Amino acid sequence: MTQSTDTQLRMPGLSQGKSHRFKLAPDADQRAQIAERQGLVSLRKLSFEGALHPDGKKDWHLIAKLGATLVQPCVVTLEPVSTRIDVDISNRYVAKIEERETGEEMEMPEDESIELIPEVLDLNLVMEEALALHVPLYPRAESAELSQSTFAGPGIDPMQDEDTKPFAGLAELKNKLLKGSPEDEGNS
Repeated sequence: MTQSTDTQLRMPGLSQGKSHRFKLAPDADQRAQIAERQGLVSLRKLSFEGALHPDGKKDWHLIAKLGATLVQPCVVTLEPVSTRIDVDISNRYVAKIEERETGEEMEMPEDESIELIPEVLDLNLVMEEALALHVPLYPRAESAELSQSTFAGPGIDPMQDEDTKPFAGLAELKNKLLKGSPEDEGNS
C-alpha cells in the first residue's frame, strides 16, 4: 500500500496491484476558501483520510473518513451554529457503467456512489463534494423559535395558517351543516 501526498491521482497511471492511501488536512487559508465556496461562516477543522483500492481488473473503490467542524448562520436567528461532521465515504470508480434502456428513457444506476473512472481523480474535489453533501441544510440554534407574524391592511382579517390548509372551508361548512344554522331552527 502506498501513501500519496499528491491530491491529484492520474488514474491510468495507478498500479492495480496495490491500494493507494491518502490523507488531506487543508490549512487555514484553504479551509477559508472552501468555507466561502460552501457558504459557511467558517470551517474550523477539515480532514479527509482513506485509500483508493483496486476493485477487479479495472475498477477502483475509494473508502475514506470525512471529519469537519463548521459554523453556519442559524436559519431563524442568524446566530452562528457549530456542527461536527464525521462520516464514512465510499465511492466506486468503474471503467464502464451498464446502461439499460427502457423505451426512450434511460435509467440511472441505483447506486449514486458509482462514477466512471476519471482521467485524474482530484481528492480535494472529492473531499469538498462529500462535505457539501453533509452540511446541514437548515441549521438552527438551540434557542431559535419561530414566531408568527401577521400582516394585513386596515380592516382586513389577516390570513392564518389554518386558512391555507386544503379543505379548511369544507370542514367549516360541514360543521355548520351538522350543527344546523340558526335560521333553520326558527323556520321549523
